[in-house]
Amino acid sequence: MNKFWRVLGSFIISLFAILLSLISNTDLVSGGRTGLKTEKIEKNIEKLKQFSWFEELYENEQHHRSFFVSLKVRKYLESSIRVYRLKRSKREQEKFIHLLEEVAELRIKKK
Repeated sequence: MNKFWRVLGSFIISLFAILLSLISNTDLVSGGRTGLKTEKIEKNIEKLKQFSWFEELYENEQHHRSFFVSLKVRKYLESSIRVYRLKRSKREQEKFIHLLEEVAELRIKKK
């Protein structure tokens, strides 16, 4: 019975670590590395370019630079869950467009 509780405790701790990793968007497996994964972002952009609404945003002069420079946009596009939602949800698409507009507005204000 004692072994059962140890195994259960280890399982719960592991599950908690995975959930914490997902929430904080860090990778516990690689020692908490918090840098963005460029390859993953590029793959997700390629997936989204299949959709005309995204292709228009990507080619738009006002927003194109954000896909390469903005940490907010790149972090958003790094998440497979968010990209999945972008592909399926009009509401999520509107939130992403709003994010791009905010980033563009900030860039204009800094000039």
